[in-house]
Amino acid sequence: MRHKLVSSELSIEVNEIGMELSSIKNKASGLEYLWQGDPNIWNGQAPVLFPIIGALKNEFTFISGQKYEMPKHGLVRNSNKPKLVEKTDSSLRFRFSWDEETMLLYPFKFQLDILFTLENKTLKVEHIISNLGDKAMFYSIGAHPAFNCPLKDEEEYEDYFLEFEQYETDSTWVVEENGLIGLDQKLVLNNTATLPLNKNLFDKDALIFKNLKSRKVSLSHKSSGPILSVKFDDFNYLGIWAKPGAPFVCIEPWLGIGDSINSNQKFEEKDGILKLEPHQSDSKSYEITILD
Repeated sequence: MRHKLVSSELSIEVNEIGMELSSIKNKASGLEYLWQGDPNIWNGQAPVLFPIIGALKNEFTFISGQKYEMPKHGLVRNSNKPKLVEKTDSSLRFRFSWDEETMLLYPFKFQLDILFTLENKTLKVEHIISNLGDKAMFYSIGAHPAFNCPLKDEEEYEDYFLEFEQYETDSTWVVEENGLIGLDQKLVLNNTATLPLNKNLFDKDALIFKNLKSRKVSLSHKSSGPILSVKFDDFNYLGIWAKPGAPFVCIEPWLGIGDSINSNQKFEEKDGILKLEPHQSDSKSYEITILD
């Protein structure tokens, strides 16, 4: 089931399955900004990544010395377990909680709420992570929103670029064929605030940045200017991805990252892993603002 919010400027929809954002539409023009999940290309739209981001080495990990298998990007994506628990005129709150089935994959008593709040042209997506158990909980959290690019039929993918709020010099960590993070880096941003998009940019999978100064990235058109921005103050890493040649681009704020090829597979020692003490909660938010 999809649930809808409307502001003075936008309408959004969220799919209860996976608590996944499924539409951002301009009310005046009818323009849809979010990728609509063509299954022939990529059927995702904005999956929630929890409690892992990306792939596990050999598809398993060790938690407190015990072996656990977990699918890529974790437990939330495509799950029918989340439920809408609160709705107001400007917000939707969804909840995904632990059960005996999740404990077989991830042995923590967690509660994950996602609060979508829409005001004018800005959508705030807040992740509230709670440890309901009696032992420390380890997790990663990430977002994966995909935006239509190009937005209009007469445009080309190469008409667009990403613009960072600061000049950046940073390298991507090369993703290996098995989906793990390699040891090599490739310089992508060299004292620049712009990243031109082209259909070969993601031939080697996602661009993964660990050292950006910027906490806001805009999708812009070379003639008509900024289209939308993603602001991610609470997130340390950023992934940028599309299926090669596909008409979308993902701007992905992450707290955590996939396993490296030399990972020791200990969950508690994963790169970027977060720790939450018993009966404590934390909140991590990002914002999407429509600019055109």
